[in-house]
Amino acid sequence: MKLKFVVAAGMLAVLPLCAHAQSMSADPMVGGAAMYPARNIVQNAVNSKDHTTLVAAVKAAGLVATLEGPGPFTVFAPTNEAFAALPKGTVPTLLKPENKAELTKILTYHVVAGNYDTAALKALIDEHGGKAMLPTVAGPDLTFTEDGAGHVDVTDAKGDVAEITIADVHQSNGVIQVINKVLLP
Repeated sequence: MKLKFVVAAGMLAVLPLCAHAQSMSADPMVGGAAMYPARNIVQNAVNSKDHTTLVAAVKAAGLVATLEGPGPFTVFAPTNEAFAALPKGTVPTLLKPENKAELTKILTYHVVAGNYDTAALKALIDEHGGKAMLPTVAGPDLTFTEDGAGHVDVTDAKGDVAEITIADVHQSNGVIQVINKVLLP
């Protein structure tokens, strides 16, 4: 009886480890959809219910072909909630054809050339004394810091801070870092 109890306790102790290993090997979920590392940024983003506004904006700006390209790109991807927090009427106005240049500028401000997972961002932050800057495809830099909980924050040119809420979503042509605010150059 004692042996059965020890074996059962041992099995119960191992189950969480198995579940943890399985979750680490599983494809990350973003917006209710699995993100597959063999797919490119656009192929994955179109399946996220949390990024429908971003996908519509990428299409309106004519950036689909670019983000399907070889990269590598790191995309700081604002959620629908982040776009909804912008002043009323901003998104519909930006999606109009006559505002394509401004929309493109804002979207490319969310893209950095290269493959920057959070480990790489944290290493840069450490190397530069607590704050790292990377140029965006639009030109102006984004500033990266680490908060007290170990999360990476992204600060735009206006001083607004976004938190990476879902980190290191690897793609065939880069990485997506989901953020909770729209960054503005």
